[in-house]
Order: sequence, then C-alpha cells, then structure tokens
Amino acid sequence: MNVDLFDFALPNDSIALRPASPRDAARLLVLDGDATRDLHVGDLPAQLRAGDLLVFNDTRVIPAQLEGTRGEARIGATLHKREGPRRWRAFIRNAKRLRDGDVIDFGQGVSATAGDRGDDGSFALDFAGTEPVELLLERAGRMPLPPYIAAKRPTDARDADDYQTMFANEPGAVAAPTAALHFTPDLMAALDAAGIGHATLTLHVGAGTFLPVKADDTADHLMHAEWGRIDAATADRLNAVRAAGGRVIAVGTTSLRLIESASGDDGIVRPFEGDTAIFITPGYRFKGIDGLVTNFHLPRSTLFMLVSALMGLERMQAGYAHAIASGYRFYSYGDASLLLP
Repeated sequence: MNVDLFDFALPNDSIALRPASPRDAARLLVLDGDATRDLHVGDLPAQLRAGDLLVFNDTRVIPAQLEGTRGEARIGATLHKREGPRRWRAFIRNAKRLRDGDVIDFGQGVSATAGDRGDDGSFALDFAGTEPVELLLERAGRMPLPPYIAAKRPTDARDADDYQTMFANEPGAVAAPTAALHFTPDLMAALDAAGIGHATLTLHVGAGTFLPVKADDTADHLMHAEWGRIDAATADRLNAVRAAGGRVIAVGTTSLRLIESASGDDGIVRPFEGDTAIFITPGYRFKGIDGLVTNFHLPRSTLFMLVSALMGLERMQAGYAHAIASGYRFYSYGDASLLLP
C-alpha cells in the first residue's frame, strides 16, 4: 500500500509533553464498531465486559540514552537492542565521526568500543569492565524520551517515574509501552471488581519503534526486530478466556504484536520466546486479539498502519480527525483510545 494513505496533518500543539495527572484522568476515545464515544480512561471498566482480559507488557525502561566523547568529538548513543551480555546495538548521533574500534567515553567510569555498523546505520557497542551494563547505565544514562518530546524539552527527574508503567518489572526496553502508562492501582481495582482480568507478557520495546517509514510502499519497509516472551501459563490463560467467550484486549501495540506473533492460524496462542519483526498493515487477519487500548500515533507510522489494519483505514482516518478536532493529546504522554472492531 502507498505510505501516503497513512498521512494526516497534526497540529504541533497536539503533542503532549507531560502525562495527565492522575494517569487515569487522561481522555479515552472509544471506537466501538461504528460507535464513537468521548470518555476518560477511568471509564474503561464500563466499556468492557466481565470475562474480558487485558494484556499488559511488563517491560521496564532502562536509562538507555548516553552522551560521550571520542577524542574531541561529541557522540550521542541511544541503545535499542541487546545483542549479548555486554553488547548493545545503538543509534548514534554524529555517527560520521565514529569508526569500528573507536572507544567512546560516557563519563562516570563508563566506556564502550564501537563495533560493526548495521544496515540501519546503528553501531554495535561493547561496554568495558565487568559490572552489569544495567548498573553502568544507571550511572551514566538518561531516560530515552521519544524524539518528538526530547526536541521540545530536556529530560528531567519527573520522567524517571512518568515514563515507567505500574507493571514495569523486566528491564530491557528503551521506550515505554505507553498505553499502560494510563493505568493506576485504583483503576486496576475497578477492573477487577467488574470481572475484567489481566495478564502480562514481556516485549522489550526498541528505539526502532520511532524510525520513520522511508519507503513509498509498505511492502518495501524493513521492520525492526524486538525480543519478547509469552510463557506457557499466560498462553493457556489467553486461550481459556476466548474459549469461554471472553475477549483478549491488548494494552498497547507491543502487547498486540507479540500476541499475534505467538498465534497460529487456528487462533491458538502458543508460548513464544525470541525476536519478532511482525509488520501489520491493512489486509492482515488478526488471530489472537479482539481489541486494543492504545495511544494516538504518528502520521505515516507503522503503528498507525497497525490500528488501520484493526479498524479499517477510513474508520481510523475519521477517528483521528475527530480526536484532533476535539483536542485529544497525542503520542507517548498523550490520551488513549479503545479500539473494538
């Protein structure tokens, strides 16, 4: 499909720079079949049914943004995928000043040697020393805010909490599964009281999620890979919910992509552990999910293509036009939508 079909005009002031407070006070656009409702995230229990299951991503964002020097040159690095105990793949700012074998000093006793350069322009970085890389990042790294926020304001102490979900448990992501940022203990208690269950899986979100689609046709876009895991108990639970007539509602496109990667054509979710580079565009037949809670996505992005595959392109174009006209807040710290095809 032509990538231009997924373009739309977004006013600059629609981009949220801070999350709603409390988190579940964010607005919620419900697209339920042909019905459109303007609500708040705290209204979610009444929009679902007893027996439904929400599936959250329990990945934890690490401080994966680093600033360093190679000689006189300043080098910025955003880690995006672990390749070994001490090796990470990273997108590099000022990459033209970096060569294979160069050592970057990130301060605080943290340094790394540049390795091979990938087809996507990223470099392998091998961290020196014997301390776990996670400890090195706690010393020298910063929370990796998305570029559309970082371009407007610096990262600060609030982001260490704001950019982490209440489910964050498994360190390894360099971007938050942002749909789950809206959930609070009070909201979870209300969902539980309404008979709506929840489960978790792990997908370590990479910085590749922010890469623009440069191809003119979706068939020519190379999707980034991310590591994920669904254990046997979770797969069994998802299957049991649907067998009993309940719906599996993914919270976030990361949860959705992993469930679909683990689902067979028979609609059965199986245990999964490894990389997924699934790219979902209109025409895709969904196998493992029945709905999605998600934020509002960038024009021409793979994520807007995904929601268009779920709801239909015209429906999502109209839904986003409504959201923009109604003052919804977009992107990572913005408002949410509930999509029920």
